[in-house]
Amino acid sequence: MTLPEGTPETNSRSAAAPDEVVWEPVVTEEPLAGSSIGTEPSPVSPAFDEVTRQRTKEIIARYPQSRSALLPLLHLVQSVEGHVSQDGIRYCAEALELTTAEVSAVATFYTMYKRTPCGEHLVSVCTNTLCAALGGDDIYARLQARLGTDGRPLGHEETAGEPGTPGSITLEHAECLAACDLAPVIQVNYEYFDNQTVETAEALVDALRAGEKPAPTRGAPLTDFKTVELELAGIFPDLEMSVEGPSVAVETLRGAQLAADRGWVAPPMPDEPPALPDLPEKK
Repeated sequence: MTLPEGTPETNSRSAAAPDEVVWEPVVTEEPLAGSSIGTEPSPVSPAFDEVTRQRTKEIIARYPQSRSALLPLLHLVQSVEGHVSQDGIRYCAEALELTTAEVSAVATFYTMYKRTPCGEHLVSVCTNTLCAALGGDDIYARLQARLGTDGRPLGHEETAGEPGTPGSITLEHAECLAACDLAPVIQVNYEYFDNQTVETAEALVDALRAGEKPAPTRGAPLTDFKTVELELAGIFPDLEMSVEGPSVAVETLRGAQLAADRGWVAPPMPDEPPALPDLPEKK
């Protein structure tokens, strides 16, 4: 692992854009050049087994510069551990010849990388403006109470049940889930459950805790947090199933459908841009 001496820029490979290449991944049994990720068990954690090391090499082989593989490698770590641990940070650093500081900076910047162990399911409740106004705050408060213990509501990114065990749930409030037309919304392992109410949200988490996997409103059939993290790393155990399910909603297409029904079209672009108004004189 590279020691954190000087600035990250001087420690890292050049940030200059690489020459254009045609990607033809070649994965061998040999260790990665300059990396400790080879055919021997990881010195960091036994959780990163031979399968994980092979997947690591496959992911890195996709990129002209190995450091570009950091985001999917962090998802791969989460698919193994259920979160990004310090061992996971070191594993990525060794695989990509980065400092642990560089990896930590990325892992702590993006909220999809969890620093504490997650449950079988990650439940995200949108509490941004529109969802909150339409009931998102009430939904989040109800789920906090429903999943809490001894009168204590479950906190943000806390887990009900033993992390990783069947029926365990990690709850979080999300700032925006990009579905304002279907508010309020909840995601379970990043799959959408639209037009929620306090009652439907409560029934949803009860079903998850009982081992059921209700069908999302949009998106692929529900699996679990670790499986989704593996897919986010670019590895699909069942690609056909991963793309099943509806991807749009009637509400999302309503404006386009109205325009088509009524013959509305946008005006064409003019041949010459219109003249800009004169700037007012400074006083």
